[in-house]
Amino acid sequence: MSQRHEVSDAPENMVWGYIDSTTKPVIEIASGDVVTLHSFPAGGKDCLPADRSLVPPNYQKALDTMTQGAGPHFITGPVYVKGAEPGDVLQVDILDVKVSIDWGFVAILPLLGTLPDEFTDYETIHPKVDHEKNVCVMPWGTEIPLDPFFGIMAVAPPPVWGRCGSPVPRSFGGNMDNKELKPGTTLYLPIFNEGALFFAGDGHGVQGDGEVCITALETGVTGSFRLTVRKDMKLNWPFAETPTHLMSIGLDEDLDDAAKQAVREMVSHVCERTNLSRNQAYMLCSLAGNLRVTQLVDGNKGIHMLLPKALL
Repeated sequence: MSQRHEVSDAPENMVWGYIDSTTKPVIEIASGDVVTLHSFPAGGKDCLPADRSLVPPNYQKALDTMTQGAGPHFITGPVYVKGAEPGDVLQVDILDVKVSIDWGFVAILPLLGTLPDEFTDYETIHPKVDHEKNVCVMPWGTEIPLDPFFGIMAVAPPPVWGRCGSPVPRSFGGNMDNKELKPGTTLYLPIFNEGALFFAGDGHGVQGDGEVCITALETGVTGSFRLTVRKDMKLNWPFAETPTHLMSIGLDEDLDDAAKQAVREMVSHVCERTNLSRNQAYMLCSLAGNLRVTQLVDGNKGIHMLLPKALL
C-alpha cells in the first residue's frame, strides 16, 4: 500500500539555481508513494515585498544562508525513488498544487524577456493573493484567477553533464514553465540516475502561454506528486498527458526547431499507442493537434502540442 510523505520547506531540503545528480536525497520513497513538496518564489532579496512580515521565515532563512547557483530558482529535492534505474521512466502524477503565500511578484528585468530592447524601464510589482477568491490582485485592480503549477519538475541530469543551471530546460525536464503541467496531468521523465532523483520548484500562481516578460506570478506553492517507476516504458524526452489530451514537449533555442520536436514527439507517441502509420499520425496531428508556445524566455524555448485522446 502506498504511503504519503512530506518534505518541509527548510533550506536544507532545497537547492538554489541548479540541478545536480550528486545532491544528497532529502527523502527516500517507494515507487507509487505520494510526496508533498514546498517551493519558494524564484529570485533574490531584491524581489521581496517592502513589508518583510509577508516573507515566510524559512524563505528569508534560505535567502540569508543558501549559496546561489547559476539560476534564480529555489528547488526542493531530490526525492530518491526506490527501484528506479537509468533507462526507466518516472511517472509523475500531479495530484495537487496550491499557492502557499499571500503575494507574488512579476518583473521586467535587464536583458531578459521577449522584448528586452523595448522594455528598459525595469520594474517589479507584488500582486496580492486572495486565497478566498482564488485570484491575484494586480496593483491597478485587475483580478486574475489563480492556476498554480511548478515551473520546474525534473529528474537529475546525466552525471556526465555535471551541475546544470536551473534556467534552461533539457531532456531531464527542469524549467519547462508549462502551465499545462498542473493537477490532473501526468508527466513522464526519462531516468538518468539510480533513484531517479526528482526535483520540483519555481512556484507559479498563474502564467500565460509564452511567459513573455520573463516571469509568471512568481510565488510560493505546495504540491503533492505520486512518483511511480515505469520499467515498461522507454523515453528519451519528457512527455505528458492530461485526462483528455496527449502532450508532447519541444525545447530548443530556435522556436521553429522546438515546434518540429513537439510534432515529431507526438507522431511517435501516436504511433506507439495506435495502429496508425507515421503518415496517418502526422496527418492526424495536422487536423487535431494544437501547437502552443510554452515559454519564450528560458534559453531553450518551449512548444507543446495537445492532441485529444478521444481521436486515437
